[in-house]
Amino acid sequence: MSGAALEEMQEKAVEAAEFMRLFSTPSRLMLLCCIAQRERSVGEIQEELGFKQPALSQQLAELRQAGVVETRRHSRQVYYSISDGRVAAVMSMLTQMFCEVGPKSDAQIAPVSPAKRQSRAGAGAAIPGEMAHWARLEKMD
Repeated sequence: MSGAALEEMQEKAVEAAEFMRLFSTPSRLMLLCCIAQRERSVGEIQEELGFKQPALSQQLAELRQAGVVETRRHSRQVYYSISDGRVAAVMSMLTQMFCEVGPKSDAQIAPVSPAKRQSRAGAGAAIPGEMAHWARLEKMD
């Protein structure tokens, strides 16, 4: 790999790490999930998620500052929606991987034990898409 390519990759890695930080706390993930479903007012978000006003305001301000949500004011209500297509794509993937409920099909892969996960990680030859399938967390009955 050339020096210029490596430098560009390092810059993109910093950008990607900062972007992924937006998804790094459970409360922020819940907030993004709520807003990703549809535009919501602050009151709706607060009622649905049970966040206290100061914490909600802090999280929303951080997401606004990062440019991933936008606001729309209607009278006294402020509505939030996702403004970054990358966030919408990540939330769609996370919802599909972790939140979908319904009948389980044979196509879904059962959770993998830590020992198998370790052996797969060392194998280095994953089938494309396999990582997403075996990383899926499903409640065992």
